[in-house]
Amino acid sequence: MSIRFGTDGWRAVIAETFTFANLRLVAQAVADYVNTEFGGNGQPEVVIGFDTRFLSDRFAIETARVLAANGIITWLSRTDAPTPAISYNIVHKKATAGVVITASHNPPRYNGFKLKAAYGGSALPQHCQLVEEYLEAQQREARGPNLMDYERALEQGIIKRFNPTNAYYEHLETLVDIDKISAAELRIVADPMHGSGRTAIRAVLSRTRCHVTEIRGDMNPGFGGIHPEPIRKYMDMTAAAIQTNHADVAIVTDGDADRIGAMDGQGNFVDPHTILSLALRYLAEGRGWTGDVVKTVSTTMMINRIAAQHDLTVHETPVGFNYIADYMLNGDVLIGGEESGGISIKGHIPEGDGILMGLLLLEIIADAGVPLVEMVADLQTRYGPACYERTDFHLSTPVPKKQMVQRLSTQAPASMAGQTVRDVQTSDGIKFVLADDSWLLIRPSGTEPVLRVYAEAPSEDAVKALLDAGRHMVGLDT
Repeated sequence: MSIRFGTDGWRAVIAETFTFANLRLVAQAVADYVNTEFGGNGQPEVVIGFDTRFLSDRFAIETARVLAANGIITWLSRTDAPTPAISYNIVHKKATAGVVITASHNPPRYNGFKLKAAYGGSALPQHCQLVEEYLEAQQREARGPNLMDYERALEQGIIKRFNPTNAYYEHLETLVDIDKISAAELRIVADPMHGSGRTAIRAVLSRTRCHVTEIRGDMNPGFGGIHPEPIRKYMDMTAAAIQTNHADVAIVTDGDADRIGAMDGQGNFVDPHTILSLALRYLAEGRGWTGDVVKTVSTTMMINRIAAQHDLTVHETPVGFNYIADYMLNGDVLIGGEESGGISIKGHIPEGDGILMGLLLLEIIADAGVPLVEMVADLQTRYGPACYERTDFHLSTPVPKKQMVQRLSTQAPASMAGQTVRDVQTSDGIKFVLADDSWLLIRPSGTEPVLRVYAEAPSEDAVKALLDAGRHMVGLDT
């Protein structure tokens, strides 16, 4: 069976591998895992949520029916909700684990099964491996999943429907200064991209003096024909809404609202590198917060420069928020984030949260009292210039990461794009760091035949030169 858990659960194409039959098998494996590992501490409880994708609500109910049949109390969201809201409720309810039916930013034909731990972040790889082992045991024993009638489970209180946003919104208001945002009377476009972040920004700011216009907030499992990913190529409607509403800023979240992107009042895309950098500077300077800074290997060097100015330690991890979560669980972390838009801060769960970071960005704008475009320009002046681009190459067969890294390490050039190669790092793919802090990262995907080439440099021409050098190194010259 082709069911394998990645760093954040299982994802597959609806009606091909992601079927009700396979979902029940996975849910039974989770039930076996929860009861075996945690059943000795009283009756386990699991929180279940879902996004706006096709059949997500029905998949969530089926998951709840399986868990209920195995004696697990299940808190099932009444409606679609942001993944970080579900994750926060795992902690709030002191539950054993959580499940979110979502494929996040993936294309509409996909759905997924995210497994969450008691601390509100993604389950650790070793726990996902245990679930896979229980899944394999079912197959060996030709044992089908247990299944309880939904209405009977509700009557007996084994399945409990609940609203996950109440406690979550209250928690967000402890992390963000809503009064400061209100005083700025900002004109905001909230763009959830038809995902489960819909209504969130508007709801949190409903009692403020801000004017919030939500677009793409209706239920549309096809996401309007796009991928629900907050990157520039999917934001034409966002830019149009900014112009129509004379907005100061747009907050954009992905399909399950654990990632963020933004636009300034002129319709310029504000990428996660910039949002993370603005947030770090504000938390360190505006709030006087301290702690370590965690970023993935593909994230801007502006973070390092801001951290150095405030004597903060930076940790660089492989790509994947689960690596950032490890630091948040085991140390004093001020902020952690990745280039794809998953960011979290001190006091929050170890989970990327687009809603939280959108609200924090609004607070940053309100505190500065100047347009976002000016703040980004000042950031580039003080800690840049930094231009960034990523190119994905779809291959006929996957690239073996270990062999590629070994080959490129032995063939590492002395210079690239007119700069000396200062360091070669191999924590996740291969990264060449140059004398002027420019860098080139070549990293095969771990789940599909895609080679990702990332570059950051002081100018767009230098970025292009680095990307060309990367293509040449891996033999992808066109």
